[in-house]
Amino acid sequence: MKGSIDSIESLGLVDGPGIRTVVFMNGCKLRCQYCHNPEMWKMREANYTPQELYQKIKRFQPYFGKNGGVTFSGGEPLLQGEFLIEVGKLLKQDHIHIALDTAGVGNGNYEEILKYVDLVIFDIKHLSEDGYLKLTGQKINESLKFLNIVQKMNKPLWIRQVIVPGIHDNLEYIADLKKFIKTLKNVQKVEFLPYHKLGQEKYETLHIPYPLSNVPAMDEKKTRELYDYFAQIDK
Repeated sequence: MKGSIDSIESLGLVDGPGIRTVVFMNGCKLRCQYCHNPEMWKMREANYTPQELYQKIKRFQPYFGKNGGVTFSGGEPLLQGEFLIEVGKLLKQDHIHIALDTAGVGNGNYEEILKYVDLVIFDIKHLSEDGYLKLTGQKINESLKFLNIVQKMNKPLWIRQVIVPGIHDNLEYIADLKKFIKTLKNVQKVEFLPYHKLGQEKYETLHIPYPLSNVPAMDEKKTRELYDYFAQIDK
């Protein structure tokens, strides 16, 4: 068995607690209009066995120690579930903290995968069925199915919401987001990420039309103001 890995970042500081080794995995069913990693959409040639990836991560353990760990990101790591399980088994022999950065749209077998996951970093795309479909090209059902399993297994959650101008940057959406998150348990952190255009050059290189070419980058000050509003709701 081999996994398709795009790249490995050795000193990630924003993808989970502490210092993280971040493994970017290829393959994704979603086509988010604001995606900044289109080069990872396709499942490219498999290039790591579970043992090889485990050994690579182990080499970084002196840097991340007990307070950090490894984060599987992408792409969508859930599309390589069997590979994740095998790597997870090896990492857990050394008590390495595992975070999963995901939109929840994989190929199932989520309970088995989550046995080896200590933290789920869940990317909310949109709250409504129509909004989700328009933004990602896929239905919201699989994402909600995965999130329901996360809840049943009592996994700690970080929630991430990219704020795109004209889509998420209004008080009604933010209020609905707060209502939705209040239905979830074990939410340790909520992050608002301002939409940026740093990935646009990748689309040009790959000869893919950039869906949000006419949408400006999200103002960081307004993003902070929206988060402050979010934080004050129901206080």
